[in-house]
Amino acid sequence: MRITQKAVTLTSLQGLNGNLANLAKLQNQLTSGKVINRPSDSPTGTNKAMQTRSEQATLAQYTRNVSDAKGWLEQGGSTMLQMMDMTQRIRDLTVQGLNGATSPASQQALATEVASLRDGLINLANTRVAGRPLFGGVTAGDKAYDATGAYVGSPTGEITRRVSDSELLRVDLTGPEAFGTGAASLFSVVGDIAADMVGNTGDLDTDLANLDVALRTMQGAVADLGARAARLERLETVNADRTLTLTTQLSAAEEIDLPNTIMRLSMQETGYQAALAATAKVISPTLLDFLR
Repeated sequence: MRITQKAVTLTSLQGLNGNLANLAKLQNQLTSGKVINRPSDSPTGTNKAMQTRSEQATLAQYTRNVSDAKGWLEQGGSTMLQMMDMTQRIRDLTVQGLNGATSPASQQALATEVASLRDGLINLANTRVAGRPLFGGVTAGDKAYDATGAYVGSPTGEITRRVSDSELLRVDLTGPEAFGTGAASLFSVVGDIAADMVGNTGDLDTDLANLDVALRTMQGAVADLGARAARLERLETVNADRTLTLTTQLSAAEEIDLPNTIMRLSMQETGYQAALAATAKVISPTLLDFLR
């Protein structure tokens, strides 16, 4: 079979164009730093990269949720500790009323301070996070307790945050869980102390016992918040490790091996130049070359 000059020329040009395309691809990879610049570069790698990016987006949302949950738990713990300090001060005043203060003026001064501390406790119990009452549950209102110390929040429902694929963490405490309910609630007990301090000191023993019960309830609530915060710290570490792993996986799927790519580019350039030189010798001169 006779091989024409045109066939030789076309074959040579196809080879050169293929070499040039490979050279351009390597140059593009070196410029972008990515192995995959379009899906056709590696369908399998593209699919893996898309899955990894999806996992990264999900994990980023978990990280934001963890940050939000930390804000709730830290504010809850801080507020509870402040309230426990104030409650301990009320206890000291109650003991003082039982043992030390005898004059009506002294008893009135103690009652006034207890009443003031009660108002402070109610204000702290209405602490808000992101516009929502910290101890109000899922209530739509902006307060957990009214001025009388009655609970006006939602007694049911929980505020939760999704912090991992398998973890849904509660971030709130309702007022009844933290401070008790009804006549045994912290605010009712402190109100009784303020009243009995000047009107019926004989009941202060009972008030003191009730206050200790309220304090133990608060201590249990603080322990609960601390346990959740510890779980959150562990999850934060796990999510950080997972983020690093996904970043490494994405890098392996998309990013070039710089030394290897430079070496391949150099070899491709050398091969292309050699192909140009060989093609120039193989393809016979044209009529125009004879006329020069």
